[in-house]
Amino acid sequence: MKRFRLSQQEIVFAVFTVMFLSFSVLLRGFLTADNMLTLLQNVAVLGILGLGMAIVVIGRGIDLSLIATLAVPPGLVLQMVQDGHSLPASLVAAGLLSIAIGLVNGWLIAYADVPSLFATLATGLFVAGLGQAALFQLDVVQWSAGMAGFERLGQGTFLGIPTSIVMFALAGIVVFLLLRWTRWGAYIYAVGDNPYAARVTGIPSRPIIVLQYVLAALIGCFAGLVLAASVSSMPTRIFNSTLIYDVILVVVLGGIGLSGGRGGVVNVIIGTLLIGTMLNGMTIMDLPYAGQNLIKGVVLLLAVMLDTLLNPRNEETAQQGDI
Repeated sequence: MKRFRLSQQEIVFAVFTVMFLSFSVLLRGFLTADNMLTLLQNVAVLGILGLGMAIVVIGRGIDLSLIATLAVPPGLVLQMVQDGHSLPASLVAAGLLSIAIGLVNGWLIAYADVPSLFATLATGLFVAGLGQAALFQLDVVQWSAGMAGFERLGQGTFLGIPTSIVMFALAGIVVFLLLRWTRWGAYIYAVGDNPYAARVTGIPSRPIIVLQYVLAALIGCFAGLVLAASVSSMPTRIFNSTLIYDVILVVVLGGIGLSGGRGGVVNVIIGTLLIGTMLNGMTIMDLPYAGQNLIKGVVLLLAVMLDTLLNPRNEETAQQGDI
């Protein structure tokens, strides 16, 4: 009977299918072209963020600074172009800031032995404060003439497919190739599975930890650029939203074990479909924001419990270095 046992990602995909069909039949306005376009755009940004978080969680960590990285470096691009700088120079500055965020996170966790939960929380608060205090003149950084053409990153289409979805697909392919076809990807899985065993076998575990946080920061910045291009602005206070919980939901529900060393891009895609559809449906039903957070909290709790049951921790996976 074991061969008929469903995996977590198969269960989640079945739930997504039932939910999508139910919303299509019961919710007026759900299965419309405009709503599907909105759903796809929202899913794209959420999915790209999920890819960044997945790299970190597979390596047995978590990145709570991801939303600050989504907001501040892309906001810097819009602000610099607004102030008269060229778009290429602004993109380079944003990329360097993202790398710096990832390096700080990685150093604190890998070399200073600060738990990832606290290190990334502190870094995220610092980056958000930096943006408010020194980088931005307004909370919403507006589009300017110097950004002309860049909006295609989030508003255009390619063969009838929204560009934001194409960007999600390209990011997914890159992360898939990194995790499954490179030595660095194999090292991330090894460190996530058992950091001590990885170190004994000669894997440079500390640099790999730094690498995964740098990659997550760069992916978060890319997601922010897609978001900014989609809405022609950057609402920098988005780091005060509950978006980080949506990203964690995508990763955990999709089947990436919090104990590290498990999961991949397919898990992120499945989790993104479910969470994106659920959020869109609750918005159409006009559920109060507090009610939506209540439902998401319950779903997250159930997802963590399911992860604990399906990926139980033993003496090795319970060692220091976990989230």
